[in-house]
Amino acid sequence: MLLASILGYLLLTIFIGYWASRKVKTSGDFMLAGRSLPMVLSASALFATWFGSETVFGASSEFLKGGLYSVIEDPFGAALCLLLFGLFYARKLYSMNLLTLGDFFEVRFGKRTELITSIFLAPPYVGYIAAQLVAMGLILNVVTGLEVWQGVVASAFVVTFYTYIGGMWAISITDFVQSVVIVVGLLVVAVLLAHQAGGVASVLTEVHPDTFHFFPKFETRDILLWLSAWSVLGLGSIPSQDVFQRVMSSGSEKIAVRSCFIAAGMYLTIAILPLFISLCAKHLYPQLAVGDTQLALPNMVLMHASLPVQILFFGSLLSAIMSTTSSAILAPAAIFSENLIKPLAKERFNDRQLLNITRICVLTFAIIATAMACLRSNIYELVGESSVLSLVSLFAPLTLGLYWKKANSTGAVLAMVLGTATWAVFEFTDGACPSLLPATLVSFVAMIVGSLIQERTGLKI
Repeated sequence: MLLASILGYLLLTIFIGYWASRKVKTSGDFMLAGRSLPMVLSASALFATWFGSETVFGASSEFLKGGLYSVIEDPFGAALCLLLFGLFYARKLYSMNLLTLGDFFEVRFGKRTELITSIFLAPPYVGYIAAQLVAMGLILNVVTGLEVWQGVVASAFVVTFYTYIGGMWAISITDFVQSVVIVVGLLVVAVLLAHQAGGVASVLTEVHPDTFHFFPKFETRDILLWLSAWSVLGLGSIPSQDVFQRVMSSGSEKIAVRSCFIAAGMYLTIAILPLFISLCAKHLYPQLAVGDTQLALPNMVLMHASLPVQILFFGSLLSAIMSTTSSAILAPAAIFSENLIKPLAKERFNDRQLLNITRICVLTFAIIATAMACLRSNIYELVGESSVLSLVSLFAPLTLGLYWKKANSTGAVLAMVLGTATWAVFEFTDGACPSLLPATLVSFVAMIVGSLIQERTGLKI
């Protein structure tokens, strides 16, 4: 019955995606849902941006091992990103009427910078998509006994199919349905487990006090690690195509801004549920928290919960992960087709041809990510790695490009190249400082210095 319910849910998702595909007439419809989403669809789409494997599997696993201090990156950093985007970026970017984030760099810094930006924007998504596919593979492994790689391939087929045919329209509508399932499913499971454990107070009294340790020790290294954890998603996902495309799909500037705030609030509150559920699971069945803690929650539900609870729980898991995966597949495909292939082809493609090229790119990135997912299995690491590159290369050019009139192409290119190079040096040397912090600082300095050099000398890189 559980397997039949999961298969039925997957088929329903495919049907919704197919129905939504009828709204896709242009590349703008495919990439940004025609910039026409109402508040409820826009907010649910933004809420679903990261509410996937890293929140339900990865974060709950890290929380069991290290408490709140180990999950600053997600959910807290993710909520920070949405809040900052709504405060400082959504209004300015929406008014520019862009298809992709790469278009901003073309408008602000020129076509050559657009091409370079595309190289930094698209590749990080491969690891992020892979993380979601690993999670779905784990779910199918627990429920059906399929090998993880087989579950990965099956999951990739479903998500890629509805993303391929319906683009952002399919993603937005399925996100709304999936968000409802997520909230209801996790709430029901949390209430039932808390009741079985003797109440919330009973669960919390047995938790070690260090579990709720949130702030760093007054030591340099600890403070730097704490700041870097906030920065990975909190700042690193601001210059990302998936956040951009969800915000820019809103029906108006006001909806774009408000949906960021609503989604941040939803994320910060609802993402606490998997953490609480993991505490209940550890309280009731401590043996399941030994070994691969990524599987603690699904194994607990499968072994000890009733069938309705299993259906709700696994339905909410699949909903969370599919909604995240679909937009993560569309994001690099849109960048690659709009900001790399189209300029290199001298824009000789018409809109219909560009739409078909974008769909081919969807398939390409899905295949690459599927291969990576079959080779690696740590969800939290895959997600963290995928966000850092955007932070050290693109955050400074985007922010200063919006707020500093003197910012120019030389500064932008230097910020991307030197920020990434600095990150690589610190990442592969045994340094005491988290690599993303000096790399981000270098990126900002390079942006400012490079821009001033071009302004004063006319020299362009």
